[in-house]
Amino acid sequence: MTTGQRKTEEKQNLRGGKGVTVFEYLLDEKQLDGRCRMFAKLTVKPHSSIGYHVHQGDSETYYILSGRGVYNDNQEKTYEVKPGDVTYTGSGFGHSVENTGDEDLVFIALIIYSDR
Repeated sequence: MTTGQRKTEEKQNLRGGKGVTVFEYLLDEKQLDGRCRMFAKLTVKPHSSIGYHVHQGDSETYYILSGRGVYNDNQEKTYEVKPGDVTYTGSGFGHSVENTGDEDLVFIALIIYSDR
């Protein structure tokens, strides 16, 4: 799919976070073929966040493309994320991310089912 053919969606206060997150879905439901829940490029706008949430039956990986933020890893530790970093949250664990900067935080998000 070319950029113009991809579905985009803007979400406010995602998972109890703050501000705006924009989704650009890289594969559609048919292409995911029931194996993955999501493969998308996410843009967390400046001073926005995706609230803390726990994954059950799936895992989520982020690959940071640009910007900087603070990642909460299972409420056990937080650390700065920057371009080139990869995060992983398995089933039964949680995470959140906050854009603490003045530019967009952009990353690829992949959610894979773990119980199929």
